[in-house]
Amino acid sequence: MSNIADILKGLPREARDTLFVLGVIGWTVAPHAPNLPGWCLGLAALLIVWRAYIVLSNGPQPRRLTIVCILVLAAGMNLWSFSTVLGREAGIAMLVVLVALKSLELHARRDSFVIFFLGFFLVLTHFLYSQSIGVALAMVVSVWGLLTALVLTHMPVGQPALAQAARIAAKTALLAVPLMLVMFVLFPRVAPLWGVPQDSTAGTGLSNRLRMGSIAELAMSDEIVMYIKFPQRVPAPEQMYFRGPVLSDLSGAEWTPAAASELEPRVPPDLQFEGDPIPYEVTLEPQKSKDLPLLEAAFEPPVQSAAMARPIEVSLSNELRWESKNTIFERLRLHAKAHLSFRMGPFEDDGSLQRYLALPNRHSPGTRAWAAELKSAPRLAQANTQELVSAVLSHIRSEPFFYTLTPGLYGETDPNASIDEFWLDRRQGFCEHFSTAFVVIMRSMGIPARVVLGYQGTDPQPVDGYYIVRKNAAHSWAEYWQAGRGWVRVDPTAAVAPDRIKRSTRLPPPRGIVAGTLSKALGGADILAHFQQSWEAVNNRWNQWVLNYSKSQQTDLLKKLGFSSPDWEDLGLLLLLCCLGAGLIGLVAYLWQLQRLDPWARHMDLLRKELRQIGLEVADHAPPLALAQGVGQVFGEAGTALARALHELDALRYGASGKPRQLANQFKQIRAQAQALGRR
Repeated sequence: MSNIADILKGLPREARDTLFVLGVIGWTVAPHAPNLPGWCLGLAALLIVWRAYIVLSNGPQPRRLTIVCILVLAAGMNLWSFSTVLGREAGIAMLVVLVALKSLELHARRDSFVIFFLGFFLVLTHFLYSQSIGVALAMVVSVWGLLTALVLTHMPVGQPALAQAARIAAKTALLAVPLMLVMFVLFPRVAPLWGVPQDSTAGTGLSNRLRMGSIAELAMSDEIVMYIKFPQRVPAPEQMYFRGPVLSDLSGAEWTPAAASELEPRVPPDLQFEGDPIPYEVTLEPQKSKDLPLLEAAFEPPVQSAAMARPIEVSLSNELRWESKNTIFERLRLHAKAHLSFRMGPFEDDGSLQRYLALPNRHSPGTRAWAAELKSAPRLAQANTQELVSAVLSHIRSEPFFYTLTPGLYGETDPNASIDEFWLDRRQGFCEHFSTAFVVIMRSMGIPARVVLGYQGTDPQPVDGYYIVRKNAAHSWAEYWQAGRGWVRVDPTAAVAPDRIKRSTRLPPPRGIVAGTLSKALGGADILAHFQQSWEAVNNRWNQWVLNYSKSQQTDLLKKLGFSSPDWEDLGLLLLLCCLGAGLIGLVAYLWQLQRLDPWARHMDLLRKELRQIGLEVADHAPPLALAQGVGQVFGEAGTALARALHELDALRYGASGKPRQLANQFKQIRAQAQALGRR
């Protein structure tokens, strides 16, 4: 960094300022890299480097025709990439090219102003993709850099230091912070305006299709899916099942949900509850799917917080699956209720259960034969459904089944034999292996069964009052149907790895070389975990208090300020009063600063005016000593006292002991003596 500073100091002012602006442009464009087509990013980088080379080599700037050709080429590439010149992606790509292209014309103050304001607009475009803390901090640096460049443009004389311009820019920005906070807190929240952007890089990754190994891949990640807050009672870990897609159809090695048109149109499902529901609040990260993974069992639709996200329409299928009308690209803040003790019908076979018995003809012949043999065993000859389920779970506990994230691939040669390989041969698997094998066995015994995807459990300890559900909590379990009881949840994973369900203990993913080395260097994984929790707490507060700041929170604030039934008029009135107050404070500060700019000059102007009124010819910028000489020449001995006072004023002004109050008193005495001398 010191070498860069030394190089910049050795450059001429114009070259240094131009390189600084190019650096700010590069910093502002860089976060857009994941969202820009390759040609756009490469062209912008080429143009910035080209302009830097021109500055360092003192070469000629390109001709206008060259710039026009590049602009036409960029417009053509933009149209080819997006098939339109309108829209977010096409507009931002073209803006990036325009900012970089304009730098080639940077030779006058007017060009600098165009780049600055295009740069400020480019800063805003980042929040169309993401409003994370990282993006916000990066854009704060960009704004600071653009303001610094703007300050430099308004300092045309000499070669002011970059540090000096940066301090002025920072001070100016800080003066605007109070008004910015007032506007943020009081500006009316309108959902389409304040909606969280569709983050194309976000998404939990939980699919509505299941193939052996897909859940294990998710379990390798500790990315956050949602934050949960329980204002009353916190459920036990084994009760925290967040329900997602329900899978009923099997084809090869893949499970898929039933088509909506094929499901019994009985919505909502038959549900019976015991006990009071548990209210909770969930902040759901972008899903890239339509499923809402709510805590089982949610019968009432979740209430969306009146925050920034756009309103969503949700529906409930008869498989107890909550689904949004549109794909969830935005962060949602929901209030929901969960009935932990429930029964779900149908409670008698009404003909809708046949699809949950279907198995492909050639699928899992060995496992199906094993299921038939178990059911025909003498001890289970008269067994009911519950006893058959218990027998299968006992087999998992007694046999050497292993719960692992890396069981290897199944069904490589024959997808129809994937469950046979797991259940009869290798017996190593993750949750999806146990749940799908269990469902196949149940169906082989004539018991309707299905696979359910979702999340199970949370982090053991809350962070800032919120329990965190991560990708590594992705889980697969099963449901079987029993006459009189309806659908019953069963988790075969609990039979082989009970701590996974009862204590939310998850298998640690294998550490890479970098992660392992870093963990050892920092003294172990605990420090890394502590740092991660601290950052997640900060990020959660950012989400709750900034991104999810809502109209209801504004209403609560107005109530605390004394408004009994606050509405938009009260909010507008308070905002207007705050803006007027800020303007009044600014006016007072300006007048006070005006007084402090040069009180000496103001007092000297008044003194010269007094002396002119008594007949003394005074130059506009005559100092006290010159005034004393003039008084002696015009008034002689009568002006001795006034001349002596002017000498004392000069000593106070330029001496070490002069203070503002002493100077003011001296001016007051001199003006009184001048007025007395004029009356003679």
